Amino acid sequence: MRPAYLQSYQNGRLDQAITQARGLLESCRICPRKCGVNRLKGEEGFCKTGCLPRVFSFMAHHGEEPPLSGTLGSGAIFFANCNMACVYCQNYEFSQLGQGREVSAEGLAEMMLQLQGMCCHNINLVTPTHIMPQILQALKSAVEKGLHLPLCYNTSGYESTEALKLLEGIVDIYLPDMRYGDAGISSELSSAPDYPEYNQRAVKEMHRQVGVAQINKEEGVIERGVIIRHLVLPDNQSGTEKIMRFIAEEVSVDTYISLMSQYLPLYQASKFKGISRRLKESEYAEAKKIMQRYGLSCGWVQESYGEERFAGVNIKPALKKDGG
Repeated sequence: MRPAYLQSYQNGRLDQAITQARGLLESCRICPRKCGVNRLKGEEGFCKTGCLPRVFSFMAHHGEEPPLSGTLGSGAIFFANCNMACVYCQNYEFSQLGQGREVSAEGLAEMMLQLQGMCCHNINLVTPTHIMPQILQALKSAVEKGLHLPLCYNTSGYESTEALKLLEGIVDIYLPDMRYGDAGISSELSSAPDYPEYNQRAVKEMHRQVGVAQINKEEGVIERGVIIRHLVLPDNQSGTEKIMRFIAEEVSVDTYISLMSQYLPLYQASKFKGISRRLKESEYAEAKKIMQRYGLSCGWVQESYGEERFAGVNIKPALKKDGG
């Protein structure tokens, strides 16, 4: 399947999106925080990012969902900084502490082309929300040099629908998190009290644009559509029931879901009672039952509890036995 952005490049839609997206940076309203700083002049708001994007690493990543990783890996670009402030973030060294290096649009385009040269199945933009306009500028440069892989927008799901609408006809695959069903918990753990509201609107907009995941049966890789990630947190902090009900009733029962078990109490999690321990097997089993109760059978459940790999860091099996 031909990536959507190729047609948008040809008909001028990509240029239009670049112009409109850059306009959102002048008094920044790229995300729900609407900090209002002029990032085109290097000013920084909540995400601590000015005009240039910062990249921590890029690689052929084999630790994503099977349809993304395939056999050759997903071409992941890990961006530094974030518009969230999750106290348990496993990638906190670069998402919260800003490790990485600033790159130009041309430098970012070159990374995309290198990943294509490594035969990756897609370009996987990890934590792209706060630098979406810069990504679009780099995408144009990469297209002019031969980029032709599907584009995956791998996001926390804390998105403005105003910004997301600019991505219609450009992004092929959306990989949003749905982290919380409760505003009080999202406020405490991620400094985002309005996360559930914006997250639900965003997921509905993503689904409107690209629909249910379309998997290439011969290669087993996704070409277009939405896959929703839900990380199960200890003590039901993630609000699984509310989220699964929303997906089933307001998105589609055919939605592909990645039900994630690998929570670990990293970064500042030890300071918060509800999430200061690993996830129990019984808690994950209950989340799976909830998902199935709402008829959401498409997707992946991580029951092997094997070693996972994130951003080049090995994470040991996370679940613990009940009572352990």
